[in-house]
Amino acid sequence: MEYAVEINNLTHYYGKKKVYENLSFKIPKGSIFGLLGKNGTGKTTTINILNGFLKPKAGECKIFGEDSYKLSPQTKARVGFLIEGHVQYSFMNIKQIEKFYSRFYPKWKSEIYWELMSKLKVTEDQKISKMSCGQRSQVALGLILAQDPDLLILDDYSMGLDAGYRRLFLDYLKEYAHSLNKTIFITSHIIQDLDGFLQDCVILDYSGVVMETSIDYLKNNFHGYVFKTEDENVELRKDEVIKNYEILKNKITVYSFASAEEVQKYLDEKGIKYFDFEELQMDLEDAFIGLTGKY
Repeated sequence: MEYAVEINNLTHYYGKKKVYENLSFKIPKGSIFGLLGKNGTGKTTTINILNGFLKPKAGECKIFGEDSYKLSPQTKARVGFLIEGHVQYSFMNIKQIEKFYSRFYPKWKSEIYWELMSKLKVTEDQKISKMSCGQRSQVALGLILAQDPDLLILDDYSMGLDAGYRRLFLDYLKEYAHSLNKTIFITSHIIQDLDGFLQDCVILDYSGVVMETSIDYLKNNFHGYVFKTEDENVELRKDEVIKNYEILKNKITVYSFASAEEVQKYLDEKGIKYFDFEELQMDLEDAFIGLTGKY
C-alpha cells in the first residue's frame, strides 16, 4: 500500500511540557483521515511538524516518502494547507485573489474555485475583509482546491463557522476528494461534523494515542451502557472490558468494546448489583467522548 503521510515514533516537547511520545500512524493515498482530540492534545503541533514549521524532538514525518522537514519543491507543490483561522489577503476581492494565487501554481484549475464561489452569493468586487467568517473559509478552500494538490491538510477548519457553512465545506470537500482520488488529512475537536466524512482516524488525549481505527469499526463495535445501582460505594476501573466510565449518584455509564451480555457478566463477577441496564445509541461524537472522557 502507498502512503501519502507516514508518522513514526514522533515525540515533541515545549520546554519540559510533553506533547506526546512515540506517535505513529500512516495515511493511505486516496483516504480521508482525521486526527481527533480535545484542545491541547497536540493536533496543531502535528500539523506544524508535518508542514516543516517545527522540527520534532524525535521520530520522523514523511510526505510522499520525503522527510517533511526537507521537502523538495516538487513535493511541496503536491500539498495544499489550510491553516487555522483561514489567513488571506483580506484587502483583495475574490477575483483579485484568484488571479494572484493562480500565478504560483502551474496546475491551477480556475473552474474549481469559481464553482465554489458561485455558492457564496457574493459579488466579484466584494473584498475578503467584508465577508463573513464562513464565506472567507470557502474562499480559502477554493484557493486550495484550485491548486490541484494530491494531499490536503486542514487544521481545525471549523473555527467560526456556523452549521450551514461547516456542512457545505465538508460536503464539497468529500465530493472533490472522491471524484479525483485526493488524500485529506483533517484535524478537529468538533467531532459530530465528521461523522460520515472520515474513513479512518487517530484519537488523542492528554496522555497520547487512545486509538487508531476505522470509523466503521469504531461505530459498529464500541458501545455505551447505562444502568442504576443502589450501592453507594461502587468501584470501577478501566481495564480490558471497561474502557471508560462515568458515575453520577446512582447512575453509571460504562463504555466498552464488549457486548451487553459480556458487560453484564463482568458486573456480576465483580459483585456489582445493578438494574435498568440498557444500551445507549452511539454516534461518532459519543464514541469519542466515551474513549477520551468529558473533561
